[in-house]
Amino acid sequence: MRADSVAPLLEFFAGGGLARLGLEPDFRCVFANDIDAAKAAAYRAVFGGEELVEGDIWRLAPSAIPTGAALAWASFPCQDLSLAGARGGLSAPRSGAFWGFHRLIEKLGADAPGVLALENVSGLLSSHHGADFTALVHALDALGYRVGALEIDAALFTPQSRSRLFIVASRHVPTHLAMSGPAEPFHTPGLRNVVARLPDGLRKRFVWWRLAAPAKRNTSLADLLESDPQSTPWRSEEQTQALLAQMSELQRARVAAIAASGKAQVGAVFRRIRIEHGERVQRAEARFDGLAGCLRTPAGGSSKQMLLFVDGERIRSRLVSPREAARLMGVPEHYPLPAGATAALHLLGDGVCVPVVRWLAGNLLAPLAGVDGQRKRA
Repeated sequence: MRADSVAPLLEFFAGGGLARLGLEPDFRCVFANDIDAAKAAAYRAVFGGEELVEGDIWRLAPSAIPTGAALAWASFPCQDLSLAGARGGLSAPRSGAFWGFHRLIEKLGADAPGVLALENVSGLLSSHHGADFTALVHALDALGYRVGALEIDAALFTPQSRSRLFIVASRHVPTHLAMSGPAEPFHTPGLRNVVARLPDGLRKRFVWWRLAAPAKRNTSLADLLESDPQSTPWRSEEQTQALLAQMSELQRARVAAIAASGKAQVGAVFRRIRIEHGERVQRAEARFDGLAGCLRTPAGGSSKQMLLFVDGERIRSRLVSPREAARLMGVPEHYPLPAGATAALHLLGDGVCVPVVRWLAGNLLAPLAGVDGQRKRA
């Protein structure tokens, strides 16, 4: 395979282009698509968007897709696969958009890219007890691709706990990029278990991709926070006390211990519904391990991540700001976020962590696509 300095890229379900930010050192986007008008506007604000076609993937004609691309990236919708949703799976309307992508690759035939990369929530592994993952692997395998997967937590790169599944399919599998079996940290128990249940033929053709682990992360949540962001004012003392009151007794005891230590700390807080004594109870849960929880789209108040600042007896709270959320996603400072906080958080919560994509691209996707292996990897 000839080695190029940069390779053409097709980007489906492009959102605000966060995947493209991670791919661009090795790939050049020649076509992008997304159905969401707000995300398309954000994409154009960053990249100009001449290559962006806004609309439903099911309405894209194969003739509109440029040929000669080395890689197709598809971060298809996760709502029907997420543990937080109704889990309709790949047969449901939103996550079922994968089949629209599959249709295009099938119609392109020999002109389809040699490498496909799909990203989604880790819930895909357990959706319908693994049947959806099996269906996806079978569908790509039937198109002539060897399929493998990696589960990567953004916490390896940025201070955000965000595990995502990356399915990589290639028509060509160089021996140095595959292993004889799974290995940590990217071949997790959940992935290994669902692969073990694949039909014999699929299991034997499944690829355990070789991907080096990155250097240890050297940033924490506190390192990425603004001292006093204008977009997220401090919540009132009454609101902060109400937040503390929503915590369990154990959680409140942890906060009290931090306050008594006199050491200033900041924690990330989510509100969740828990079942206690047979009843649904909303609880606030804080973590003080230097990580933010997984950023979500701000569909409601409980989905918005908050910060709890404990400095002795002084305890304050506020929402995570859009720029802080962008930093947690590894988005560069010059990236122009949408003007409204809700719109910005929706864009980021639906996105992919940029350094994760960069690591995957530089160390696996680019070599698979024939990009010059001598280039320095991120």
